[in-house]
Amino acid sequence: MAGAVLLATTLLAGVLAVPASALAATGLPTAALPAVALPTAALPTAALPAVRTHATAGPGSATGATPSGTGLAGVAGVAGAPATTPDPAPARTTWAVEPATADGPDGRVSFRLNVDPGGLASDHVTVTNFSDHPATFDVYASDGVVTADGQFDLLPAGTTPVDGGAWITLGEGDSAGATQRVEIAAESSVTVPFTLAVPADATPGDHPAGVVAALAHPEGDGSAVTFDTRVGARVHLRVAGDLAPALALTGVRATYEPSWNPFAPGAVRVDYTVANEGNVRLGADTQVVGSGLFGWNARDVVAPAQREVLPGQEASGSVVLDGVWPLGKVAGDLTTTPLVVGDDVVEVALAPATGTYAAWTLPWVQLGTLLVLVGAVLAVLRARRRREARTQARIDAAVAARTGTAGATDPATASS
Repeated sequence: MAGAVLLATTLLAGVLAVPASALAATGLPTAALPAVALPTAALPTAALPAVRTHATAGPGSATGATPSGTGLAGVAGVAGAPATTPDPAPARTTWAVEPATADGPDGRVSFRLNVDPGGLASDHVTVTNFSDHPATFDVYASDGVVTADGQFDLLPAGTTPVDGGAWITLGEGDSAGATQRVEIAAESSVTVPFTLAVPADATPGDHPAGVVAALAHPEGDGSAVTFDTRVGARVHLRVAGDLAPALALTGVRATYEPSWNPFAPGAVRVDYTVANEGNVRLGADTQVVGSGLFGWNARDVVAPAQREVLPGQEASGSVVLDGVWPLGKVAGDLTTTPLVVGDDVVEVALAPATGTYAAWTLPWVQLGTLLVLVGAVLAVLRARRRREARTQARIDAAVAARTGTAGATDPATASS
């Protein structure tokens, strides 16, 4: 299968053995009790790629609710009671979603559609069930987003799309709609046609979307918590018109992080946000330079690249300038260079975005250490002076006492 194939797997059962030692405390003969299997959380197989899973709380959810597809098998009774046979483990389901023609998958890794405002585009998506049992899937489209860790994803299930995903209709004829529920036999595929209708007033540029297949939940499933496991194919939709790539740096903030070692330098942390204010997706490389008074603490650091920032969205970043001594104000500039992503074509000049930052690197730790040292010296000197004063007082008292005693016993002194 081509690298474009996305696989998903759910394993809704694991085995957690109840040790005999846990039953021995009850006083019951363990030989009469069967081993009990406790279903565990969903686990992917090692041979398959990771699949993004969303957990959603349903109506009437309560603390400690058991996820859908899991249960708890209890043991009750006394010695000699009939053995309880654990339920068989639910079957594992594996599936894939691929771009296709009416005849099946065509080897594309994603959909790339260029449509005029008010225009239509038609395509197909194939859902393949690799499992040895039938499975039911909900196939639907949604808007694209980029997560905080830089991965492309779609809006959570149940969230209404408002952009490219809202323009996609799945199926054809009377059954066409936003969602298609398809039942696929074991080791079989189903190809679903879809139509993308771009509104006449759609803005030019990129409108990321995707088509996904999620394992359907049984009708009437009243579980408090359910797991939404889905895989899909990305839709690169570009509406024809003038492209206006533009990135902006916002929310630039610099803070000094001193070292608790007064004899070591600290660091300046620069946080920023790259906002895509244009109409095409872009990557971003950000460089941070700065220095202190008279060119001290000069630094030049390249921040981790942001692979993709979608139009109307933003991505946060940060960079740390190490080895900064607390010698006053540190200031500098940020420069973000926009990058064309993947196979995109952007025939417009890309202008960098710039920003500035400043932070005061005050030697609080060093001042605190100095105050402690000065206080310690003053305390030692004060203690020494007090000790010397007490010693001198004792000497003076002894001298006075000795002088008084001598005067009282000297007759010549007394007669005069």
